[in-house]
Amino acid sequence: MSSTLLVYLHGFRSSPRSSKAFMTGEAIKALSTVEHSIEWYCPQLLASPKESMDMVTQYIDQSDADRIVVIGSSLGGFYTNYLAEKYGCQAIALNPAVRAARELAPHVGMMIAYDSEEPFDFRPEYIDELKTLQVEGISNPARYFLIAAKGDELLDWKEMVEFYKGAKQLVLEGSDHGIADYADHLPQVLEFISPR
Repeated sequence: MSSTLLVYLHGFRSSPRSSKAFMTGEAIKALSTVEHSIEWYCPQLLASPKESMDMVTQYIDQSDADRIVVIGSSLGGFYTNYLAEKYGCQAIALNPAVRAARELAPHVGMMIAYDSEEPFDFRPEYIDELKTLQVEGISNPARYFLIAAKGDELLDWKEMVEFYKGAKQLVLEGSDHGIADYADHLPQVLEFISPR
């Protein structure tokens, strides 16, 4: 019997309760079989990028799964690059923030989480932590699948396409940062991560 650890990383101010995380988790659980088990790991990420990645890498390091797949949305897509390069695993990036330090620098200060409306402090030192985690280029494009929406109102889809050059790419006409039509594209996500 083989096993996969599937790590899903939500975006900035988001949570494991986001619609994409929920949809993906339900679909993944349905894929798990007697021959191949899939473990779903979708943690609440912390305000500190370093603490978030320490928590996730500690979990991955303790896993005895045969393979790892990471899916990340927005800031989670940025983290996905870091983990995919660290572990040499498959990765799916959903409207990723390929330069998170630049994108989030204007958001330093008190923020409100989308789902819980809980306040949290996004500190200046977190920008430096993001710079430390920056991947300048992906080493093996064949391991990556990018879904980028031309209608993303927060991030530049052209920058994403350039960053993941050579990778499998699904560029959506329209849509938005949250990929409101994600359910339509989930079958391609599942196909990419299904055991070969």
